Amino acid sequence: MNSPTVLSHGAMLLFSALVAGSFSLGHMIANEITPAALTALRFVIAAAILGALVWRTCGVSRDDLTASWRYLLLGGLIGAYFILMFEGLKTASAVSTSAVFTLTPVLSAIFGYILLSQLVTSRIVVALGIGAVGALWVIFRADFDLILALDIGRGEGVYFLGCVAHAFYTPLVRKLNRGQSPIVFTFGTILGALVLTLAYGFSDLMAIDYEGLRPIVWGTLIYLGVFASAASFLLIQYSTLHLPSSKVMAYTYLTPSWVILWELTLRHPLPPLMVWLGVVAIILALCLLLRDESS
Repeated sequence: MNSPTVLSHGAMLLFSALVAGSFSLGHMIANEITPAALTALRFVIAAAILGALVWRTCGVSRDDLTASWRYLLLGGLIGAYFILMFEGLKTASAVSTSAVFTLTPVLSAIFGYILLSQLVTSRIVVALGIGAVGALWVIFRADFDLILALDIGRGEGVYFLGCVAHAFYTPLVRKLNRGQSPIVFTFGTILGALVLTLAYGFSDLMAIDYEGLRPIVWGTLIYLGVFASAASFLLIQYSTLHLPSSKVMAYTYLTPSWVILWELTLRHPLPPLMVWLGVVAIILALCLLLRDESS
């Protein structure tokens, strides 16, 4: 594999770890601040960081501003994803929502074919299937009765709609990028998301008792803005320029494992032992997806 490909895999490994933190921390504050306000505030922080980074490095050219609707479209998709994520975390656990997130590679492969004509091999189809089964095993909490009854929690169902938006966003980045650097394109996307979420969540932002917010809320906001937004956006934007969409999103399969480590660190209850079989299946799917196509 060439250097950009290796770096892209490393970037996605870090991406999965950073994203996992947003599930555990987000679940802790999901009922203390509305999803729209939380999402808008995280984009304020992320936009400030990326804006300073763009100003100090490459700047914004006239070509970067061409077809600015691209940033609104991408920002709208990612804004919808985060709002639906925190809406789901109000009632769903961090582990189960992270398992829902692992369904995005299947959706991303479909959208990658539609938008970019990216074909998938039979091995990737098998891997995606194994990953999906593992994810569903975790989502249904290893309970056959819940599986047969298709008893999906409201939180998981709401978050799944957000994952559809995220899966569509991934190949769309590659399709809409017109030679912009990852940092500039990320900044444009964050600005687009900021404009739309500020408009959508304006009344919620005005109703917040900022002085009454607990330190954990402010700490989570900073984490979401710096690491789970600015940094993770840069990582995924870079990776989508060098890897197929299905492989980029394959790293979402690591998220439940990272979440379990986050839950251990935060001393939260862990899922039952049988649920871990789903996590093992998800990791197996990741290994199959990341095998070099030329091998």
